[in-house]
Amino acid sequence: MHFKTVALIGRHQDTGLDEPLRHLADTLQEAGCGVIIEADTARNTGLTQYPIGDYDEIGRRADLAVIMGGDGTMLGAGRRLAHSGVPMIGINHGRLGFITDVPLHSARDALAGVIQGNFVAEERIMLEGRVVRAGQTLFSGMALNDVVINRAGRGGMIELRVELDGNFMYSQRSDGLIVATPTGSTAYSLSANGPILHPKLDALLLVPVAPQTLSNRPIVIPDSGTLGITITALGRVESGASVHFDMQTWSDCQPGDRIDVRRAPHTATFLHPTGYNFFSTLRRKLHWNRMPQPSDDVE
Repeated sequence: MHFKTVALIGRHQDTGLDEPLRHLADTLQEAGCGVIIEADTARNTGLTQYPIGDYDEIGRRADLAVIMGGDGTMLGAGRRLAHSGVPMIGINHGRLGFITDVPLHSARDALAGVIQGNFVAEERIMLEGRVVRAGQTLFSGMALNDVVINRAGRGGMIELRVELDGNFMYSQRSDGLIVATPTGSTAYSLSANGPILHPKLDALLLVPVAPQTLSNRPIVIPDSGTLGITITALGRVESGASVHFDMQTWSDCQPGDRIDVRRAPHTATFLHPTGYNFFSTLRRKLHWNRMPQPSDDVE
């Protein structure tokens, strides 16, 4: 890959983002790259001395997008850049950071190495889905992490019927259901006791959220089919349900609504500095191989 123009995208709600972004812009210009700042990022950080563009312009002009923030910032950028195929590298300015995996303190060195060609590229599958009522599509969206159907507010459990390519899988009463990509297997799915999937797997993961029957277990399925998830009943008359495509929400689900989910035709391309290893990330983020310390004991 040749990076003639590089876009900088930041979690513009963060304070103190302007200085590290300016350092990255200087690093890129020193390497002979053109720089474009995403419009909201420029407006909220004051970095208006560089060319500014929205996501559509970034998709047309940029050869690389550098995302500074948390995983949520990376998810949003991934969805909006999926159609253009612009590769992304994530700089962690958040907390956990499974997909914004470059630490802030080493961002300049890592980016300089990537510009020189020292990187590994990784394709991450995405989801597309829609909410259908009486044959009409009410809402559609894309997700890099997951599509989640869950109960709204304090309503009772919801009942779901799950089919794969029209073949009945199961019905369940639960607080909800997570349909996750391998990328999303380390997000909400992980907190609901789902397994971790390696990002190179061509698979989807279904994880029930607080199911009434403990025999409802997570299941991994091929990513080549289409899931049809029908809301057959809500826990109470006044209850509701919602569906979330990463951070995009449709909150007016009713009994009879069907949520269709399948692998999207586009992928998100992540770039990592040379030496990146998925298992190393897991060890670091999940504290694998860490010996218990006396301070871990709770009186």
